[in-house]
Amino acid sequence: MIIILSALLIITAVFTIYYWIDFYTKGGVHVVKEDWYIKFEKAFPIADLWMAACSLIGAVGLLTGQAYGLLFSTLAAGSLIFLALMDITFNIENNLYPLITKSKQMMLEIIINLWCLSLGIALIAYLWFLA
Repeated sequence: MIIILSALLIITAVFTIYYWIDFYTKGGVHVVKEDWYIKFEKAFPIADLWMAACSLIGAVGLLTGQAYGLLFSTLAAGSLIFLALMDITFNIENNLYPLITKSKQMMLEIIINLWCLSLGIALIAYLWFLA
């Protein structure tokens, strides 16, 4: 299970970096092109970088059996849940979910939110079991 969770943490970190490269270079991940949406999204890169760093450090620590693996994986889990809940709240408050029928970007956002919530909860449950 540690190998699977570590792999998922690494995938999360790599995809997060890819997402922000796309966001700032191609804009292919933008759900809408409105200024209010872009400003909101631009508030996330530093927090996402923190989550990605915790994910990578946690994965390495888990794979090598180091104590810091538990700490950083737990930090990643909390960050994943927090970021997902912020995004979900924003999407609900701005009525973005109905865009799923005509926006592959909104479908990607939903997948990201579900991924973050699921992985965050799974990590907490498993790491609690290890403690």
